[in-house]
Amino acid sequence: MRYEKGRKDASRSRIMEVAAERFRNDGIAASGLAAIMGDAGLTNGAFYPHFQSKAALVRESVAAALEDQSDQIGQALASGGLAMAIDTYLAAAHRDSPGKGCASAALLPEIAREPAESRQLYTERLLTLVRQVSAELPPQTPDPESVAFAIFATLIGALQLARAVEGTELSDRILAAGKDAALTLIQPR
Repeated sequence: MRYEKGRKDASRSRIMEVAAERFRNDGIAASGLAAIMGDAGLTNGAFYPHFQSKAALVRESVAAALEDQSDQIGQALASGGLAMAIDTYLAAAHRDSPGKGCASAALLPEIAREPAESRQLYTERLLTLVRQVSAELPPQTPDPESVAFAIFATLIGALQLARAVEGTELSDRILAAGKDAALTLIQPR
């Protein structure tokens, strides 16, 4: 049976989209291929024409999620600068939607256990994000990349803490404290 042109690419994109969301919601280890393929509306047998292994799917879907995040950061930077990007990242809506949110905040401990090739690709995408933010820092900022790493560490840590105690007043306080700390880092020196 022949399928229309582009169907394989569409199926591959759907698998990656479903996997990225499931990984961020449930974790990499807890996300089985059968569930991912079922959510994508495909059979288990349809997986291997698209990916050699689950590790390949993890690598590609996390990379795609980080590219999407870079686009979102770019939009926030264009519309309101670093302060807008920080406010958007540490918003309650982001906290409450891990499946659509930051792959780093959802998956860092598991990414650290992935094969070297996956960690290298993650590192490349992280450096792209860091450079994107460092380019927006005031010109007099000493070592802008280090400041951008500090901003990301603050944002990711605050989001993780806020998610751990979600549904409480403390969660909102953590988001606010994270915003204050990150905004302090972007102040001219």
